[in-house]
Amino acid sequence: MKWFETPSFDFIRAQKMMYIISGVLFVSSIVAILTMGLNYGIDFRGGKEFVLDFEQPVDVVEIRNALTEPLESTPELKLFGSDSDILIRTDAEGDISEISGLILAGVGELYPENPATVIKTDVVGPRFADDLKIAALNSILFAVAVVFIYILIRFKGWYYSAGAVTALIHDVVIVLGIFTLIEPLVSFNVTIDQALIAAFLTIVGYSLNDTVVVFDRIRENQLIYKTMEFKDMINKSLNDTLSRTVITSLTTLFVVVILFLFGGEVLKGFAFALVLGVIIGTYSSLFVASAMVVELQKRAMKAKA
Repeated sequence: MKWFETPSFDFIRAQKMMYIISGVLFVSSIVAILTMGLNYGIDFRGGKEFVLDFEQPVDVVEIRNALTEPLESTPELKLFGSDSDILIRTDAEGDISEISGLILAGVGELYPENPATVIKTDVVGPRFADDLKIAALNSILFAVAVVFIYILIRFKGWYYSAGAVTALIHDVVIVLGIFTLIEPLVSFNVTIDQALIAAFLTIVGYSLNDTVVVFDRIRENQLIYKTMEFKDMINKSLNDTLSRTVITSLTTLFVVVILFLFGGEVLKGFAFALVLGVIIGTYSSLFVASAMVVELQKRAMKAKA
């Protein structure tokens, strides 16, 4: 790690190449989302919920595999308070008593000596699912708006706010695009549900944290190196904070990779989104946000002149 002690990488010089890479990823993600469509979970498309109580602990993955064929779709399963209580969500067609019978028959065949009782049923209607979609979208838009205002007030430059928000939108759209593309290829659940929305908001916070650290160093360097060109100052600030950025990203990445590998089937989609978010968020704080600030500041100065 000695080359992090006095780094002198020219990040700004690489911005044209990074624009191409980010542009290709961003446009590809938009095209994938528009052509393939987002794979919404039951939270956002409606369905039925069942809570089953078993006499002994059970395995969520085994039950999911056993119910996929009779329900003609892969249900969402998670533990519900204990190892013997399971929450099942499915969009299978039919009335709730018919679906309940299919589920009990499936788990009865899987665990003949461990009987289950349905202790709760519920229906997530289309109207409620639509309301959740709107609430999820509003939460992300609200977070982005608050970030814009916060950066504007703290750093007193609209180009800082625009750079930070561009990086956030860049990160979320690319993660969404990757989830859309890999959905038919992976065995774990990558549907858009409330847990994934929480992951996106976490990505927004993580990416913003890295970006604010760089912006803080830029502000400090502006007071120290008053004659330095703005792009050189940003480059110096990125190098000054590089060690911190890499170490923070790697330690965070270790944790979320372990969560992905050992956190269980239910958390795989959430953890995978965080893995992508840490990698893409680190990249965007180094190349996207700073490059946008340089470009927008240059245009602002030209307009003022």
